Amino acid sequence: MRTSTTRLIIVAVFLVFALTACNETNPNPNKAANAGESNTGNVKTGVKPQPDSQVAVIETGDYGRIVIELYPNIAPQMVERFKKLINEHFYDGTAIHRIDPELGIIQGGDPQTKGSNTAMWGTGNSPYPNVPAEFSDIPYERGTLGAARTNDINTANCQWFITLKKQPAFDKKYTVFGRVIDGINNADVIMHAPTEQGTERPSDKVLIKSVTLQPRTNFP
Repeated sequence: MRTSTTRLIIVAVFLVFALTACNETNPNPNKAANAGESNTGNVKTGVKPQPDSQVAVIETGDYGRIVIELYPNIAPQMVERFKKLINEHFYDGTAIHRIDPELGIIQGGDPQTKGSNTAMWGTGNSPYPNVPAEFSDIPYERGTLGAARTNDINTANCQWFITLKKQPAFDKKYTVFGRVIDGINNADVIMHAPTEQGTERPSDKVLIKSVTLQPRTNFP
């Protein structure tokens, strides 16, 4: 029994460290966070998400559409940043640069993916300041949209990830700011795409043609 409990603890710690690499500024995008990572911060509790009047519609080159509702009452600054970048066409022509079936995530939002230097994919930011942590008790479940960051909790910026299975190790440690409401099966297909050997980078570029804001009422 003791051995089983120890294994569960090790697995949970591994998951937290692995996702911290989501927005790693080190040139090696797969480098794990330091063991001393701080996850402290204020946590918004007991607040039911209220969807924004607009949704984010991600159109991929080969994998169809993913529609995401946004939660400005849960993470107002991150939603504001995401919508600002969408309106500036910041995400058009970027790519999903990280897929991890074991963790159950896909990750995108890096402007570096517009270029061909794949060693830099996962290291980019927008020209705007980082967004502080907006943690809540909204759990990471299938379809949750989260803000990627480094091991500093206040370094969310432009990169985002979608969890495609429950991931309680991420709860209250990464800003939740939305949820997939349509096209989650397309995200599943992306997550299971082939990767380059020894990496979490897709073998073939998973292009994001565009991300636009559309009325929430178009997607009942």
